[in-house]
Amino acid sequence: MVRTSPQFAAALAAGPVILDGGLSNQLEAAGHDLGDALWSARLLAEEPEAVIEAHRAYYAAGAQVAITASYQATFEGFARRGIDAAGAAELLGRSVALAREAADRARADGAGGPLYVAASAGPYGAMLADGSEYRGRYGLTVAELERFHRPRLEVLAAAGPDVLALETVPDADEARALVRAVRGLDTPAWLSYSVAGAATRAGQPLEEAFAVVAEAPEIVAVGVNCCAPGDVDRAVEVAARVTGKPVVVYPNSGESWDAGARAWSGTPEFGAGSVAGWAAAGARLIGGCCRVGPEQIRALAAQLRG
Repeated sequence: MVRTSPQFAAALAAGPVILDGGLSNQLEAAGHDLGDALWSARLLAEEPEAVIEAHRAYYAAGAQVAITASYQATFEGFARRGIDAAGAAELLGRSVALAREAADRARADGAGGPLYVAASAGPYGAMLADGSEYRGRYGLTVAELERFHRPRLEVLAAAGPDVLALETVPDADEARALVRAVRGLDTPAWLSYSVAGAATRAGQPLEEAFAVVAEAPEIVAVGVNCCAPGDVDRAVEVAARVTGKPVVVYPNSGESWDAGARAWSGTPEFGAGSVAGWAAAGARLIGGCCRVGPEQIRALAAQLRG
């Protein structure tokens, strides 16, 4: 039996639940340099107060869920910085504690309603920090990927989040590994693919990709994130039809990431006007990803609550 927070389960059933936007977006807006292989995870050790304030900004904007700064936090990545396994585990747990502290401060500031914490776990490619999270196909077996993900997920689950966010998954094979890796953790999870058009980043049709998680009781919502806003409509329809589960959607602004130049380019397309259609099609967890800041989440929240 998967332990789901009664409040979170009720919120999912009632929907929609408003997610935050890009944590890195808010950290960079506050003047923090994230040009680093650890990305926002570096601040877990060096500037934890900055992480709290970034989460707090999204709660203040109307988000009900904060996604932790652990997307790029892995034992392997921390080891390259000389941080041993015990230290890495402490930092992973800290990511959840910092989001909880932000929720406490937001409540003190007057935020109403329940506030939740989703513990982020990015794909294997995020640890490589070379853009391969947008390609998948790492040359690893499902069993090898499961062995990579399981220790981090155990630590994150033990820290007591409301839900695990298995994010930006580019490949149905990695989704299979993640489904296996969360078994027995007694913590619910959502799984969201990064997609391009009607396929995963690795090229599998969405129907095939969503079928991977359809029968997994640990996965309480499924959908897409870190994709173009224009790719969301099709994905919501397929995810709802194939899995029968609540759908999670949080696309990027519409700009594109150049991994070589480590810079964004293009024109933002994210708009609050689309979210009513996503909710009508079955989306229950709705927010933004890269380059979507508190102001966009505030407009999204107003649209959904209007």
